[in-house]
Amino acid sequence: KGELPSPAEARMMDAILTSSVDHGVTPPSSLATRTVVSGGNPLNAAVAGGILTIGDTHGGAIEQCARILQEWAPKEGDAESVAQELLDDLSSRKMRMPGFGHRLHKTDPRTIRLFEMADELNFSGKHQNLARAVEKVFAERGKALPINVDGAIAAVISDMGFDWRLGKGFFIISRTVGLVAQAYEERTREKPMRKLGMSDYEYDGPAPRELDS
Repeated sequence: KGELPSPAEARMMDAILTSSVDHGVTPPSSLATRTVVSGGNPLNAAVAGGILTIGDTHGGAIEQCARILQEWAPKEGDAESVAQELLDDLSSRKMRMPGFGHRLHKTDPRTIRLFEMADELNFSGKHQNLARAVEKVFAERGKALPINVDGAIAAVISDMGFDWRLGKGFFIISRTVGLVAQAYEERTREKPMRKLGMSDYEYDGPAPRELDS
């Protein structure tokens, strides 16, 4: 933003970046980083390889959710009525609301803490209000889709005045920390050119053919 952060902004930024640090070897960025190291490449190439896998389906939800929140939050009406209109609009276009739902958590604990800190540090605003309203409307419609950490980050950075186009940037900065550790661990603890990824598969392509003489 071209400005030095206030103490409150620094605390909020620290929490946002910490909440997305990677915590496993299964995401595409982790696998890519380890694969590049296993091929005999240096640390910077391995981390770059991992970052290059970050896209719309891996790390893109923050940007996508922030874009929607920033488009809809300024609309007239209370947050719940705007949320109703928003979800109806997405449904009519057969689109999902990014930043909602979690494979493991009914309530994402990271979301709870980020929103608590936003309240404490006076960063709560119309974008978080809309996100909470969307969660409520989902529940009223019989869909238990909690705000996940990506949605929480999208709402908080929007209320902090960050453009939605920086969304992936927050994820990239967070994940770089873990990718460095993934690369180092792969280099120091595993054998080069080891088998990564799928191990149980069956060929289902074209049948063998005779080459023309």
